[in-house]
Amino acid sequence: MALHFLLDEPAAAGPGDAVTLTGAEAHHAATVRRVRVGEEVTLGDGRGARLTGRVESVAPREVIVRVERRVDAAAPSPRVVLVQALAKGDRDELAVQAATELGVDEIVPWQASRSVSRWDAAKAAKGRARWATIAREAAKQAHRAWLPEISELTTTRALVQRAAASLVLVLEPTAADALSTLELDAADARDIVLVVGPEGGIAADELEAFVAGGARLVRLGDTVLRTSTAGPAALAVVSTRLGRW
Repeated sequence: MALHFLLDEPAAAGPGDAVTLTGAEAHHAATVRRVRVGEEVTLGDGRGARLTGRVESVAPREVIVRVERRVDAAAPSPRVVLVQALAKGDRDELAVQAATELGVDEIVPWQASRSVSRWDAAKAAKGRARWATIAREAAKQAHRAWLPEISELTTTRALVQRAAASLVLVLEPTAADALSTLELDAADARDIVLVVGPEGGIAADELEAFVAGGARLVRLGDTVLRTSTAGPAALAVVSTRLGRW
């Protein structure tokens, strides 16, 4: 499989055009991946464009690719959203990485009542930027046409309000319904929102608020998964039910 690189700007190029990689991506291509003149590579802009071309020149700070083919992928519908509760250590970051590889369309950091990790305004900005970097690298590794959106830190109240226009599925080990038994309609344009709690689980009052707002509680199986693995596991189930896998 050809090496894949990401552009910093929306791709306007087509067959016959030259595209120049600069900055960190050029360094990665030239120095880390050691691309060679004549090698086939693919380029993406994270907004659906996928270019295939041949390397024309290689320098540490500039790699030029001559485009041979262009494919534009439509934005996914319905969108699958992961609401990831803040977790201690790097567990939430592991969830971001795996979820991106598995095709999530939006990731929302959530300050749950039981989250050990707490973000103030400064930490929220840095945390969101960190998650965006992790998602970008994971999307590049997975050769994704669309980069997932990393949203601002949210609250339980805001998530409950989202249930009015989206299918909100809260992962709860004690739920009666299994996620794998739900009928998901690929023609339904509503967002499918998967809510994952922190290490200590989602608090009872939060669960009650979700249900009152129209969300559904679902379980993955008979075991309790870590917060870092529950979201990616749920994404795999949803992708299968939607016929994407």
